[in-house]
Amino acid sequence: MQQPQIIGSARSTYTWVVRLVCEEKRIEYVLTECRLGAPELLAIHPLGKMPVLRHGEVELFESKAIATYLDRCFPEPHVFPSDPRLAALTEQWVSLVNTVTDRTLIRTYLFAHIAPNTADGKPDRGAIAAIMPAVREQLGILDRAVARTGHLVDDRFTFADINLMPILYRVRQFPEGAEALAAATRLTEYSDRHAARPSFKNTTPPAGAPGRSTPN
Repeated sequence: MQQPQIIGSARSTYTWVVRLVCEEKRIEYVLTECRLGAPELLAIHPLGKMPVLRHGEVELFESKAIATYLDRCFPEPHVFPSDPRLAALTEQWVSLVNTVTDRTLIRTYLFAHIAPNTADGKPDRGAIAAIMPAVREQLGILDRAVARTGHLVDDRFTFADINLMPILYRVRQFPEGAEALAAATRLTEYSDRHAARPSFKNTTPPAGAPGRSTPN
């Protein structure tokens, strides 16, 4: 079968998510590096966001759509459960993380560090202080969610976990986020354990600011 081509940046959070799916499923793929808004992205995504996928005649954008396609197109292990209840729980956590958690932890907290709206270009301390209660609240929600099994869905590693792991990695790169995550002890254990997976080690991006990518 022809290799999927993932177009995006290794530093992009959601490009990372798609690469994790490929690694977990042992799919051989090609990563084509580009910048946000590059012609290669605009050829598939109407807003030029990343990642996008090209696989033969199939072209897709949005990381969740790409992951679903790859999971159905390639053999086990599957990262989306076939059981209706577990599939719904996976969708539930993916939706919450993409619509709420990412906005708080990445688009607000992280960007206040790496892309601050300040005259001197230094971290926006006011924005960081204002968002930290929500950061702690949402990490607490996730901490309780993984407390029983060490996974978001039942006792299995699913796309819900794949979708969350890069965000947790990003948050602990900066002091306030690292402190808040350390206080969520079960979530920290969860993050450490899954970060030891070969798929995560093989795709951890180089040092530097994450690329701005599509939120879902």
